[in-house]
Amino acid sequence: MTRLLCTLVTVAFSVAAYADEAPKTFDVSVEIPKLNVSEYHRPYIAVWIQDSNRKAVANIAVWYQMKDSKEGAGTKWLPDLRQWWRRSGRSLEMPVDGVSGASRPAGKHTISLPVSDSRFKVLSAGKYELIVEASREVGGREVVSIPFQWPLSAGQSMKAQGSDELGEVVLSAGSPK
Repeated sequence: MTRLLCTLVTVAFSVAAYADEAPKTFDVSVEIPKLNVSEYHRPYIAVWIQDSNRKAVANIAVWYQMKDSKEGAGTKWLPDLRQWWRRSGRSLEMPVDGVSGASRPAGKHTISLPVSDSRFKVLSAGKYELIVEASREVGGREVVSIPFQWPLSAGQSMKAQGSDELGEVVLSAGSPK
């Protein structure tokens, strides 16, 4: 009886320890480099997860010009994010609560979502890719991808480096501090 009780206590502590090690957040850091060009426009950026069949399964963020200008509505140029547009964007009605937002200036920007977020509930265990696409008026277009295994492991961190429109992109599994 004592042996059984000790075993049950050990299992309970092991499960509790594992629960503490499970990541609490899905963190994406996107660096937008400062470019020395004569006509600079902030890039439109889309961040999403696609499965092994290259099907978009979760939109993480879409940053674009939210207000209209003399050239028209900011949504007019969303199709310039070609991969995202073909896989997910054309079926969305912008803005999307919790996903879309204003374009960002040069610098590092972090998106931190709890792993309990509804976007991750559609992910079964398996291989996925985090895709970050940037497109800039009077500029270029660039796509960076980071393959990962779901579910993420605590402390896991993966990086990819852009060359023109994107700098370093980091995907990490974290815990609230």
